[in-house]
Amino acid sequence: MSVLSTKHLLGIKYITTEDIQAIFKAASDFKEVINRPIKKVPSLRDMTVANLFFENSTRTRISFELAERRLSADVLNFTASSSSVSKGETLLDTVKNILSMKVDMVVMRHPAPGAHHFLSKHIDANIINAGDGTHEHPTQALLDAFSMQEALNDNLKGKNIVIVGDILHSRVALSNIFCLQKLGANVKVCGPPTLIPKHIQELGVGVEYNIRKALEWCDVANVLRIQLERQDTKFFPSLREYMLYYGINKALLDDIGKPITILHPGPINRGVEITSDVADSDHSIILQQVENGVAIRMAVLYLLSGKR
Repeated sequence: MSVLSTKHLLGIKYITTEDIQAIFKAASDFKEVINRPIKKVPSLRDMTVANLFFENSTRTRISFELAERRLSADVLNFTASSSSVSKGETLLDTVKNILSMKVDMVVMRHPAPGAHHFLSKHIDANIINAGDGTHEHPTQALLDAFSMQEALNDNLKGKNIVIVGDILHSRVALSNIFCLQKLGANVKVCGPPTLIPKHIQELGVGVEYNIRKALEWCDVANVLRIQLERQDTKFFPSLREYMLYYGINKALLDDIGKPITILHPGPINRGVEITSDVADSDHSIILQQVENGVAIRMAVLYLLSGKR
């Protein structure tokens, strides 16, 4: 059994290119499994995985839970809103109580950047970061890159990838940048100046403020959601104006006249980041991302279980 170089998946920053390739190889194998009539394998039988979600989530939580059940793990679901956290219990006390039930692995989403690093120093279980604040979301970046490779029928070395939208508030953007760079891609970000973090060029990425120029340059565009719930001030005049200057529509893609693969981590604000005729077009691999998300998360769970 292959294993990763680390006991936890805290972020793409902390794993190697070899780890990424091992995850992709395992995901390809698991993708065959989940397309069979019998979709379960006994790889994590007798192991218990706790899904700890301190923030709302639908896609990521369901994807992890399905991946765990496909691997025959016992699954424990926890949501902060219906727990003792709402009564003032600390993160560490909550997790220690759950681990006392003999949990082997923890999948956690938490609003505080670094929460997973803190836990990794205090508990023995494997930890998978399902999103920490505006920091990282490693499994999303892995499934994005895996989906890009499938769509291009090639590795990503030398490919031009642009990440479009709300870079400032996105945990997906940072994980994507780290992952794509480790795979040899050229990365740019594009969006309004108010939504591009200061000093982002220090990560080795280009910055483009013109959506047309960004699309003319790229092979793949990963379009991010405008995260209105994280914006405590207005970063642009209106959603209509954002769509006018940074939204991607079919007429724009047709005018550019070259094949561009479109991704979106979801949920989509249709008519804001992209129009429906793009989201549902042949350019889009959004539904493939969802399918690949289960396979990637199966791969991560399986490979990390080898570190126990």
